[in-house]
Amino acid sequence: MPPAPSGGSTPPLSTPLPALVLADQRPAAPVLALPTAPEGESARLLGPPPDLAGVDLAALLARESAKGKPGEVVAVPVTAPGELERVLLAGTGSAAPADLRRTGAALARRAREAASLVVDLSGLDVDGPRLAALAEGLLLASYSFSRKAEPAARALQSITLVGAGDRQAELDAAVVVVRATAFARDLVNTPSLQKTPDWLATTAVALLDGLDVDVLDERALADRGFGGILGVGQGSSRPPRLVEARYDGGGSRHVVLVGKGITFDTGGLSLKPTASMLEMKSDMGGAAAVLAALRAVADLGLPIRVTALAAVAENMPSGTAQRPGDVLTQYGGRTVEVLNTDAEGRLVLADALAYADLDLDADVIVDVATLTGAMPIALGKRCAGLFASDDALAAQLQEAAETSGEPVWRMPLVDDYRRTLDSPVADLRNIGQPKLKLMGGSITAALFLREFTGGRPWAHLDIAGPAFTGSDEDERTKGGTGYGVRLLTAWLTELATARAAA
Repeated sequence: MPPAPSGGSTPPLSTPLPALVLADQRPAAPVLALPTAPEGESARLLGPPPDLAGVDLAALLARESAKGKPGEVVAVPVTAPGELERVLLAGTGSAAPADLRRTGAALARRAREAASLVVDLSGLDVDGPRLAALAEGLLLASYSFSRKAEPAARALQSITLVGAGDRQAELDAAVVVVRATAFARDLVNTPSLQKTPDWLATTAVALLDGLDVDVLDERALADRGFGGILGVGQGSSRPPRLVEARYDGGGSRHVVLVGKGITFDTGGLSLKPTASMLEMKSDMGGAAAVLAALRAVADLGLPIRVTALAAVAENMPSGTAQRPGDVLTQYGGRTVEVLNTDAEGRLVLADALAYADLDLDADVIVDVATLTGAMPIALGKRCAGLFASDDALAAQLQEAAETSGEPVWRMPLVDDYRRTLDSPVADLRNIGQPKLKLMGGSITAALFLREFTGGRPWAHLDIAGPAFTGSDEDERTKGGTGYGVRLLTAWLTELATARAAA
């Protein structure tokens, strides 16, 4: 089991994940999984097979035209007396972490109705990163969320990994990251009827029990000049919040994570079509990611100093809502002409970014946001857009994306597009001038955010595509994906390790 969270206990998950344990010998279980690998045009079994009363598993793999590719599962029913009911022959491909993450997810789904699953890894060379990836696949694909009056009880209660050696520390660390990702999924999946800005802030305090957490309500936001967060939230009867959470594991460098936390986005007076609102409970996926990543960093005890900021508001149309043409004064004093109230995420982020620059003396800033509809058009639903003012920071995040299995693609900050944000009445406008017809909505949004970073090393992750999915696929489950938690934790782990070694 994962180590106890530092300083306290986190709220329970909507549905508890299966227990994941290591063992030297195969315990009795209804489902046993054995790995296979490609061999020419077919698959070969890795490790010793069980006694199945004369069943030739190698011949069965050939008959089923198995290839040993990751995610491929051949099920073998067992009719002999005993607890074992099925053997799953699971392809592992090259056994790279990405392949094993997919293998784990496929096994979890095929064994979801069993009480327990044993995965025999004795025939596979499993190091720490591979074991972590397999664990992520097994547990993340087991995640579920329900608001049914009588939700179905989880059948799969435990997963035992056999033959992985003495890698308890690596397994514990993987479980910490998975639990944090599951918490982020819970936050995203919670319906917006319940998920008010105050609820999200209060839940963040509970999630980050043991850490220093401050919440600014609407009065404190007004007193301190957070005009962007207030402007977006003024149309809702449920006022906005800013959550600031701090973890100090040592070190002189200060990392600030900023998350967009729009608990529901109607578009405001620039109203979205109905179909575009169906997934808008997920518009706080960036805030969920940075808060959950901070939980993981604290539970891992990383020697690093991190602050997470969640800018939280509900964007609603009403008689008090901001109007196209209004001018807001952002934190720090810069003014913004609001020409589209559906471009609200950048307004709340601008406040938090300016605060990170002007008050927190950040050494590096990374923001995470479901920011633009243009991003999934460009990169699809699996890949986030990465914008960065610093090449070294961009390279670090790209490496972390590869390690974590949460892909990014670096996008350009086209300086020539900056002129589209010029306003005749304010310092900036919140969307590019349509008459210039330069398009590039994700780029102009990133350029807008850059204006509030004070020239500090900064990166922006536009996760509008991968933050939410309509179906189960690999380790992702339908609904909120928790995208960004694994990526940020991998990046911060590497950063902390490098700093400690220096």
